[in-house]
Amino acid sequence: MSHTAHIPSHRKPRQSASKTALRAGVAGGVLSTIAVAGAAGPAQAEPVTQTIEMPTITAGLSTSVAASAQATQAVALDLETQAHEDAAAATAAKTAKKAKAEAVRKAEAKKKAEAAAKAKAEAAERASRTAERTTLSASTASSGSSSSSSSSSATGSAASVIAFAQSQIGDAYVSGGTGPNSWDCSGLVQAAFGSVGIDLPRVSQSQSTAGTQVSLDNLQPGDILYWGGAGSAYHVGIYVGGGQFVGAQNSSTGVVQKSLDYDPPSGAVRVL
Repeated sequence: MSHTAHIPSHRKPRQSASKTALRAGVAGGVLSTIAVAGAAGPAQAEPVTQTIEMPTITAGLSTSVAASAQATQAVALDLETQAHEDAAAATAAKTAKKAKAEAVRKAEAKKKAEAAAKAKAEAAERASRTAERTTLSASTASSGSSSSSSSSSATGSAASVIAFAQSQIGDAYVSGGTGPNSWDCSGLVQAAFGSVGIDLPRVSQSQSTAGTQVSLDNLQPGDILYWGGAGSAYHVGIYVGGGQFVGAQNSSTGVVQKSLDYDPPSGAVRVL
């Protein structure tokens, strides 16, 4: 065996016959194609026209557009309705405010008118009372010397009681009235005696038994006159002398000074 038998060769391995034939065939085909193209000569390349069909979306788009339009119209309608409602509310509020202001104005005017009417009525009433008191004073002064002397003869507490009662002449009669400008019969008597520190019962029934019973022929200024029975009297007054008395008679006359003949009493009691 040669000494080089085990040394690997540096030559490329030989290709198999099948690979060589394949490469030859490919090469030949390429060359044939080139040859044919060359023989045909240059040729103008025809433009390629291709139509691409796009998917149809018309139906879906129409539905979307319609829905969007309806939604927009609905929003616009809501906005318009809201605008009308806001305008109506503003108008109503303005009208209500104006009506309230007018009502307040009328109420104030009515209140002022009532106050003026009340003040006028009170002034007229005061004037009427003043005139009536002046007339009564003049009438009392001219009623006779006996009356004047009898009234003037009252002294002490009796004179004070009579003076208080006569100072209320012309005041109004009001059931349950206890002054200072309106009285009922027993309220006036109670206040007159209260002015000298004597506390009488409130009602005429009790006042008719509050003192010593005296005859109507033996009256003294300051005696309490009563109408009805003792203990069941329905009216009282104060004897002021000279055959006259002062009493809160009724709502028509008020507090007056009258002759005993005007309304003869049933009896009398003496407290002083």
